[in-house]
Amino acid sequence: MIKVENLSKSYNGTTAIDNISLEVNKGELFGLIGPDGAGKTSLIRILMTLLLPDSGHAKMSDFDVVNEFKEIRKIVGYMPGRFSLYQDLSVQENLKFFATVFGTTIQENYHLIEDIYSHIEPFKDRLAGKLSGGMKQKLALSCALIHQPEILILDEPTTGVDAVSRKEFWEMLKKLQQMGITILVSTPYMDEAILCDRIALMQNGSFLDIDTPQGVVEKHNKKVFAVSGPDTYHLIQTLRSFEHAESVFAFGANIHLTAKDISLNTEQILEFVKSKGFENVQVEMIKPGIEDVFMSLMQTQIEKDDQQA
Repeated sequence: MIKVENLSKSYNGTTAIDNISLEVNKGELFGLIGPDGAGKTSLIRILMTLLLPDSGHAKMSDFDVVNEFKEIRKIVGYMPGRFSLYQDLSVQENLKFFATVFGTTIQENYHLIEDIYSHIEPFKDRLAGKLSGGMKQKLALSCALIHQPEILILDEPTTGVDAVSRKEFWEMLKKLQQMGITILVSTPYMDEAILCDRIALMQNGSFLDIDTPQGVVEKHNKKVFAVSGPDTYHLIQTLRSFEHAESVFAFGANIHLTAKDISLNTEQILEFVKSKGFENVQVEMIKPGIEDVFMSLMQTQIEKDDQQA
């Protein structure tokens, strides 16, 4: 349903997308995972025919994003990162407007949005600008679905909303997927990666890996340790100076350390931190998660770039 081949885009000499290729299958829930500035939004805007690529090709359901943009806009639902509906129109007026634009009615496709819209229908006369973050999210998704699209594109839809709304939103996406809609969603939240069928880990305009969430983790052949103790900030700085540490970063109440080689053990880490004056430090080897893998892949990419430079 989505095919990207050797796509590149730059802004005033700064590379946003660097020769990437990608395929998303029909009915798949595919995640673009990466931090701000990774290139996710630039890729989505090209797919949505809002931005021209510098080189390469992209197709949405066999329609070319450059030459057949009118056809693409009929079959795709789009929810941009920022709330872009008419804030001075009511909930119902926004939905009716988008239905009219696509030549349909709310009644005709209400079955598509019923589970989502039912949460905000009691507030149908409220101005969109007066809605909470979670309600704005549901309205935007309803407007993106009202014309029964084949493909749904969502750019960081859960950024800035509460944990409950995030959970509800992903439950909605799973239901839409069951209806046969192909979904491409971008997010900076690593914990949302496991909810996708496949993911692309993205950094500096390139894909670090493309696989199922489980496949990404299983390919990670490096040890990860959870470290906790007093004075977390200085403990992190100290561990980053440890010659056997590939990456060290805060993870909730703990610190995650990825080892450069598989021979590293908990005793060696404890000996190192004790030699630096730290007491009451706990170290435990753990199973890596998506975020651990991403940080490791990113560190590897940085080292490659430094060698090439």
